[in-house]
Amino acid sequence: MTQARTAAAPSPDFDIRMIDVGGQVLRVAIKSGAKDKPPLLMFNGIGANLELAEPFFEALTETEAVIFDVPGIGGSPAPTLPYRPSTMARLAYDLIVQLGYDQVDVSGVSWGGGLAQQFAFQFPKTCRRLVLVSTSAGMIMLPGAPNVLAKMASPQRYTDRGYMKSIAAEIYGGAFRKDPNLIDRHAAAMRGSSQYGYTLQLLAMLGWTSVPWLWMLQQPTLILSGTDDPLIPVINARLLATLIPKARLELIDDGHLFVVTDPARSAAMVEAFLNEP
Repeated sequence: MTQARTAAAPSPDFDIRMIDVGGQVLRVAIKSGAKDKPPLLMFNGIGANLELAEPFFEALTETEAVIFDVPGIGGSPAPTLPYRPSTMARLAYDLIVQLGYDQVDVSGVSWGGGLAQQFAFQFPKTCRRLVLVSTSAGMIMLPGAPNVLAKMASPQRYTDRGYMKSIAAEIYGGAFRKDPNLIDRHAAAMRGSSQYGYTLQLLAMLGWTSVPWLWMLQQPTLILSGTDDPLIPVINARLLATLIPKARLELIDDGHLFVVTDPARSAAMVEAFLNEP
């Protein structure tokens, strides 16, 4: 295992490493925190490199947190073969075991929310609590407007910052509608996504849904959803909250990326949930 500090992660608590997990090299970031409780394993959105989670990680006051670039995204080399949510959940499990963690809390944003659900189902003893942010149950969902989804089908917003800024309000809604300049910091942290890596992420979720087994999840679950989310309307969060036995739904007066526009509030809500008895 090798370790390297990059200019993309100026915070001394945002420790970036390149780790070989069973032959797949992953670019991993660890935010140091309390050692007397499970760390938070976070799955990012589609096409998103780990630096995009740094503002949220920095806002966590005491929680240790882990995130990695999905193979083919950011600094993680592309895999030899396509993958499914189950294989990515296994890769994440092998990573946390290699890092020495016995148990984790798991969160997922948007596309990563599907992986978070899969991980909780696949490794119930390892996942203590579950946090689902701006996400859905997969194939069985009420999608956003077709013109919004069409813009999501290409990784251009992660390779062209000007394009990202021009469409931020339309695809993410919420605070971006009032202040498009809010996207600047987010865009500055983008490290690009290859068409191949992005396509692998799209294919991974093709036909996947958690609906048949959500009722089996026994982890206490916090579901956070923006009331102005053009990509994944609130009804999808309500479905998750209905099907997961120990779920609680909290609505945020914002859009799809409220963890970006208001990381302090988002982190506070998540930590309060994780610290509940």
